[in-house]
Amino acid sequence: MKVIILAGGYGTRISEYTKKIPKPMIKIKGKPIIYYIMKHYAKYGHKDFYIALGYKGEVIKKYFKKKHPNWNIKLIDTGKKTMTGGRLKRLSKYIAENETFMMTYGDGVSNINIKNLISFHKKLKALVTLTAVRPPARFGAIKLIKNTVTYFKEKSRLDEGWINGGFFVMHKNFLKLIKNDKTYLEKEPLSIVSKKKSLTAYKHKGYWQCMDTLRDKEIIEKEIHKIS
Repeated sequence: MKVIILAGGYGTRISEYTKKIPKPMIKIKGKPIIYYIMKHYAKYGHKDFYIALGYKGEVIKKYFKKKHPNWNIKLIDTGKKTMTGGRLKRLSKYIAENETFMMTYGDGVSNINIKNLISFHKKLKALVTLTAVRPPARFGAIKLIKNTVTYFKEKSRLDEGWINGGFFVMHKNFLKLIKNDKTYLEKEPLSIVSKKKSLTAYKHKGYWQCMDTLRDKEIIEKEIHKIS
């Protein structure tokens, strides 16, 4: 099954690195984070990668020109200002009619069981399956009455709601709902599928971490062993 990775955003919230390189190329233990994402898919036998490039895409091209893992990698320019939905739409010519494929972002790692994710998608026969995760809690929870704390609890990920963790399985027909380069995948297209009751969520209770900030990078540095 093909794996599409969106790797073209500006990554402005971690500009300490992204002034020079795209976010998927930020190194964790000496290797770019996109390498770990691809390695995880490859572990489950999925080695056919289509990487949607944008901002500083030449850096990713240069890396894979030197590195030759036993994977099939296609690097496709999808425009510097193209939004997430638009990037996916631009790759539609690489996906056959009635084909099911996987998609994820180039900045999030997880120990998700890819085999179980695909089985879940096929069983429910949805148009799109996303992976729902509970985000790592960042703050403790308190309740106040005037100036008195009536409830205090140390931060716990169980207090957080489910969010979209990426790691999608999609049918080609979904791409018809993406209008153009300006379309955000997370807005109109997924909202439409949700209203049609064709969007399912695979709940992943294991490890997941995205890299939006420098603090996130430091966390992943310490926990990267959890995805293997």
